Amino acid sequence: MMEYGNDGMAAKRKNVNRGYMKLRVWQDARELYLLTWNVFKRFPYELKRVASQQISLIDSIHRNIAEGYCRRGIKEYLQHLNIAMGSAGESVSALHVYCPAGHISAEKFEQMDSLAFRLENGLKKLIESLQEKQQNNDWDDSFVIRESNEIYGTSHE
Repeated sequence: MMEYGNDGMAAKRKNVNRGYMKLRVWQDARELYLLTWNVFKRFPYELKRVASQQISLIDSIHRNIAEGYCRRGIKEYLQHLNIAMGSAGESVSALHVYCPAGHISAEKFEQMDSLAFRLENGLKKLIESLQEKQQNNDWDDSFVIRESNEIYGTSHE
């Protein structure tokens, strides 16, 4: 049985490949997904397609952040962050229609829009930072080994 922290997440396991979990943008995307799920899962039957699409859009944001990070190459990382930014933009556009249409309350709109705004700005800053690293050739896509590899039959440290 997995142990979960106060926020319901599995106990954190240390791994270079899971470093995206430390990124504020990934945490914000995760929070936005949970909020979106709680709002849109209650949609009536005739709006299930709309709800499903909004949930999928938000779900793709944290997934693209993680996938880009795990690919290790800066070009692919930037590509996935730009896809995440596009999904965020599309989802915000939908919120600006769903609220006046009466599908979501002004209060829920404000919660989701505010979090999405913070997420979009975070993604923008992260993309700008990575673009600067790319221009300066200041990107290391290797995994740095800091532990002994004795268990694998090699002694590289």
